[in-house]
Amino acid sequence: MSQSVDLPKLDDYLQELAAIQQTGSKRVALLGSRHVPITHQVLIEEMSYALVLGGNQLLTSGATGTNSAAIRGAMRANPNLLTVILPQSLARQPRESREQLESVMHLVESPANDALSLAEASAVCNQEIVSRCQQLICFAFHDSHTLLKTCRDAEEQRRIVTLFYFD
Repeated sequence: MSQSVDLPKLDDYLQELAAIQQTGSKRVALLGSRHVPITHQVLIEEMSYALVLGGNQLLTSGATGTNSAAIRGAMRANPNLLTVILPQSLARQPRESREQLESVMHLVESPANDALSLAEASAVCNQEIVSRCQQLICFAFHDSHTLLKTCRDAEEQRRIVTLFYFD
């Protein structure tokens, strides 16, 4: 009796295995909710610090909460390995975010999205971030629709996705 092997799934498995075993630096995106307890922010900051110390390039967005913690950790480790992609122009960011973002060396603004709602601009921004990364680490709640869609899209683009739930 012969067995059928689903080649696309086997191919996905082999690509994921190769990516996990890669020892060189990677382009890692770290995204997540704005509404994060301070204890979780400290853990996210330490994770981004360790990722960048390991030579990885970190990509994130400029929101408060998860992204702000990721920026703090990366800035401590090596500011040159951090890229922040904003959903809109810097002028549209909250004042407390702007102060942190002004010290980021690799800051990408998206003024063309200023006319969009923040939710729409964030979805576009997340897609840009995913297109530039090899791996996505995401911190979300079960009702974080934009972030969960970003994770599904990243999986469809064959990125390694690690999703942590706060709830």
